[in-house]
Amino acid sequence: MDSIRIQGRIALQGKVRIQGSKNASLPVLAATILTGDVSVIRNCPRIADVHSMVSLLKSLGCSVHWQEKGLVIDSSQVRRDEMPEDAVTGMRSSLCLLGALIGRCREVIMEHPGGCVIGERPIDLHLSALKQMGVEFTEKGNKLMARVSGLHGTKICLPFPSVGATENIVLAGVMADGDTILEGAALEPEISALCRYLCCCGACIEGQGTGRLVIHGGRKLRGTEYTVPADRIVAGTYLFGCIGVGGCVLLEQAPGKEMAAVLNTAEQMGGHVYCTPEGIYVQAPIRPAPIRIVTKPYPGFPTDLQSVALAVETMGRGCSRIDEAIFENRFRILEDLDKMGADTCQKDSHSVLIRGVEMLHGASVCAKELRGGAALVVAGLMAEGETVVSGCSYIYRGYENICRDFRELGARVVSV
Repeated sequence: MDSIRIQGRIALQGKVRIQGSKNASLPVLAATILTGDVSVIRNCPRIADVHSMVSLLKSLGCSVHWQEKGLVIDSSQVRRDEMPEDAVTGMRSSLCLLGALIGRCREVIMEHPGGCVIGERPIDLHLSALKQMGVEFTEKGNKLMARVSGLHGTKICLPFPSVGATENIVLAGVMADGDTILEGAALEPEISALCRYLCCCGACIEGQGTGRLVIHGGRKLRGTEYTVPADRIVAGTYLFGCIGVGGCVLLEQAPGKEMAAVLNTAEQMGGHVYCTPEGIYVQAPIRPAPIRIVTKPYPGFPTDLQSVALAVETMGRGCSRIDEAIFENRFRILEDLDKMGADTCQKDSHSVLIRGVEMLHGASVCAKELRGGAALVVAGLMAEGETVVSGCSYIYRGYENICRDFRELGARVVSV
């Protein structure tokens, strides 16, 4: 099913449980390679990217299967092998296997990773950091080959808080000889989730949640049971969806403590937002107020949610501006939103102005990347009439069942 059909203009009511985090699950699954043992990963979302990671783990010799209590991974038989090209190039997060396999096998051969087309997203920071730990890289065609004879700790200073580079340094660092001191580490909650899993396995990592991590390497790791935290980006998608469509909803288990910038933006839009022990409760305004958003690394406003916020502001009561400071190609939904009656003006590759209109109308649109696809679903929920979103394979990379979740809130939306 590659399309989603939406009948819009139905206010959202009720509650929906937020799935496990995509961005936390993938590096944790990669980290299971390091244990050579059995781990059980609870609350792992059943999304396309997780299924791709499972395929990669199996190709490397892991035994992986779903049970009622979670995803069970036995990495005792990991072997040096080349990973399937289509699985690597189709998922950017496959890159975190680089640090894990260097730590476990001391050599890797892989295709350059892919994922959504939202900018160049070079991997220079990953390679530079791992080189400082003794890793040698060569390239042949589109293949990246890495080998190390003596993986060692060192001091690394990242010039930009790259999430992926931080993950690879942590994964390699726990298996290196000596201590790795990482300055300028990414602060995203998913980094802390990875560190918590590794510490449950026997690693020692100081400074979790800060920009300075001290990774004490060389400790024997073991398998464990671990619960993936809720997905803050999915929670933000549904929160902004409610503000755009109208109504009031409870986002069960949403990680409010990790979403301060998102909740602040929702309140600026006019939403009434409350964090409770059950999750996040949001009541929508009659019409969103105009806003100014500048995306930033955590704890700033996440780049993964600017597309959804943009879609909501197409029916705002004024002029909004969004500045994308992380990626240079993340306004690919503008043509489809304008097709639905939005009034947008892209100033350059990093800035867009949105003049709110009274009404969007349904149209046939196409998802071109994960978060933009989810934003088009939200736009369809806001629009008068029927909207059909095609290209939904992108959306399924990060949302377990976006149609089911919005139906639980009263929307008329189906996969076709």
